Amino acid sequence: MAGKLFAPARLDERELLVLAQIEQLKETLRYAVDGSPRTWSGLLRRSTFARVIRGSNSIEGYDVSVDDAIAAVEGEQPLDASAEAWAVVEGYRSALTYVLQLAADPHFGYSVDLIRGLHFMMMQYDLRKNPGRWRPGPIYVRDEDRREVVYEGPGAELLPELMTELVRSLEDARDVPPIVTAALGHLNLVMVHPFSDGNGRMARCLQTLVLARNGTLAAQFSSIEEYLGRNTQAYYDVLAEVGGGAWHPERDTRPWVRFCLTAHYRQAMTLLRRTRELARLWDMLETELKGKGLPERLIFALADAAVGYAVRNATYRPIAEVSEQVASRDLKLAVDAGLLTPEGERRGRYYKAAPVLVDLRRRTHEPRGVKDPFAELGDTATLPLPGFESRATG
Repeated sequence: MAGKLFAPARLDERELLVLAQIEQLKETLRYAVDGSPRTWSGLLRRSTFARVIRGSNSIEGYDVSVDDAIAAVEGEQPLDASAEAWAVVEGYRSALTYVLQLAADPHFGYSVDLIRGLHFMMMQYDLRKNPGRWRPGPIYVRDEDRREVVYEGPGAELLPELMTELVRSLEDARDVPPIVTAALGHLNLVMVHPFSDGNGRMARCLQTLVLARNGTLAAQFSSIEEYLGRNTQAYYDVLAEVGGGAWHPERDTRPWVRFCLTAHYRQAMTLLRRTRELARLWDMLETELKGKGLPERLIFALADAAVGYAVRNATYRPIAEVSEQVASRDLKLAVDAGLLTPEGERRGRYYKAAPVLVDLRRRTHEPRGVKDPFAELGDTATLPLPGFESRATG
């Protein structure tokens, strides 16, 4: 089987229709976030990037809070993550930050060295896991609950050829939709399982890179890693279905492609809902600040707090572009006005939303949950798409 990889299934009419709807959703999302570079889109970008990092690592059992994921994005120290989980999150943050840089690089090219380099960024916290190097021998994926091997990767002697073929498949996929190319890159890397550890994270990171290179959206908005983190069992199930327990690249990839199309549709719908909710929240917060005579820049702290994040002096001041002293004064003003509640002492102090902000956020909520796009099709040839207002009123 050397040199042979899983191949993309030819999309049928229903899959092409779902793909077209995803592209429309992403174009709407691109218009929304590109049109507000200094308002709520900054919060959306940071929180989405944090959710990507958190989602991908949670699949491997490294759970951190959204607050700590945001701290990783902003280069700050965690509030409560364990040392091991923090090392994992920081490594993944470094790799994804590099992906963000590569997304718009006109001189970019896929290579085996790039894949190995990304793996080193992720895994350098533990040299025993051979970061940046192919695994030296066989590898088995175990289901710890059932105490059995559920997948066996190809022999280590095949890795150089298979990974070279994987890179070639990414470079030559001109006639394949980028979403499908990204999905197959993910599938092939996770099935080859070229590394001693971190194969799932690398496969998800590679998928995000391929999507970001498509140029429709920034990497954090292109990614489905948050969705995979929320639907881990379904993710494992479809990989098991397609993988067949061992290296079988001749197997049908359609279930995996459909799973990824569903993930993209649902993630895009979720992000669009968040943009509408944040637009309404921003309007409400602007009214609140104006009514209390507070500095307009405090909206950055209030918005973070309203959506449930811990606000720290160190995270507020670069966003608001103020000094440490001015940041301290601003946050005290928000506390005195009954908008923020302080937690902790001195250097460990942070701020959470006071009840008035919690209520404002509650009033912006839209119904959660997005149906399976293939189920939505039914016997018709169209999918419902939500309307979008870039500055909806509250």
